[in-house]
Amino acid sequence: MIVVSVMYPASAGAKFDMDYYRETHIPMVGARWNACGLHEVKVLHGAGGPGGGAPAYSVIALLTFDSAADFDQAVAQHGKEIIGDIPNFSSVQPLIQVNDVVV
Repeated sequence: MIVVSVMYPASAGAKFDMDYYRETHIPMVGARWNACGLHEVKVLHGAGGPGGGAPAYSVIALLTFDSAADFDQAVAQHGKEIIGDIPNFSSVQPLIQVNDVVV
């Protein structure tokens, strides 16, 4: 099992349209990638840092797949469309990390 973290860094003046992201982008990700082994998507909205500081990331999406190979297949089939949609809701490119689930 892997979890792919898609992290949008918080920065002054950055645009992020959460309504578009929730209502259009995430459903598109599910529609394209569920057949490729996507099991779950969680979206986290950065609320703050320790001690009340600013969050490091405005939004983090966590996508669960059985394997990195399944994620690679999803990206190969639909990555251009999914990544190409980012400018419709964010002025910031995300950092993407593949994580092994250990607990």
